[in-house]
Amino acid sequence: MIVLDAGTTWSKIVESDNENMMIKFSANLVKSGNGFNYYVIPSSSLKDIDFKFDKATGHMSKSMLNSESGYENEVIALIEGFRKKVNTDGLILDMGSRDSKWALYKNGKFKDLDWNNSCSSSTGATIEMLLKFYSINAKDLEFNKEKYVITCGIFGLEKIMDDIAKGNDAKTAVSKFIHGIAFNAWNFAKKPEKIYLSGGFCENECFIKSLSNYCEVIPMGRFLLCEGLIINS
Repeated sequence: MIVLDAGTTWSKIVESDNENMMIKFSANLVKSGNGFNYYVIPSSSLKDIDFKFDKATGHMSKSMLNSESGYENEVIALIEGFRKKVNTDGLILDMGSRDSKWALYKNGKFKDLDWNNSCSSSTGATIEMLLKFYSINAKDLEFNKEKYVITCGIFGLEKIMDDIAKGNDAKTAVSKFIHGIAFNAWNFAKKPEKIYLSGGFCENECFIKSLSNYCEVIPMGRFLLCEGLIINS
């Protein structure tokens, strides 16, 4: 079995450890366990893959399936992955390159959800571009108590550039930007006391510490949607 979560910038792939399909594509093996191998590849590399997936979710993934019945909505995959990994009530928030989405379980039942592909547009991708442009390692970013009041990742660029033009350090400006995104994420999720976090932001300590300023944060990693696909197979 091999499943795909096709993101805008990065795609996550999980395959049974007896498949060995991803080896020939020099995919980045992130971890192995429970009979599966976990990979992260640039989404631009998907065009080079010459086989079809058993299950898939995400942007433009339908064309990469063995069967149309293997496609799953991203929110459903997120919910199923959360139910598999966490046997409790709670709110799961997935932060991606261009959107964010959350789902709430309460009293053992699905309660509420929301999906924002407008105000959160290009959030993760914008941060990656900023880090590359200013030659910053994400691990060097520190939580900053100050934050930019922003309505969208793109609009926050002006504030960063203004700060840097005034002589402020680029790392400090980007940290304030990330804090603003974390604050927005908490508000978007209706200000919960605890957030289970999914997606690439799980690997960004500055974001996690910024979000932790408002609620308890439990990182679930980048493969939760893939886990949801596996449970549904």
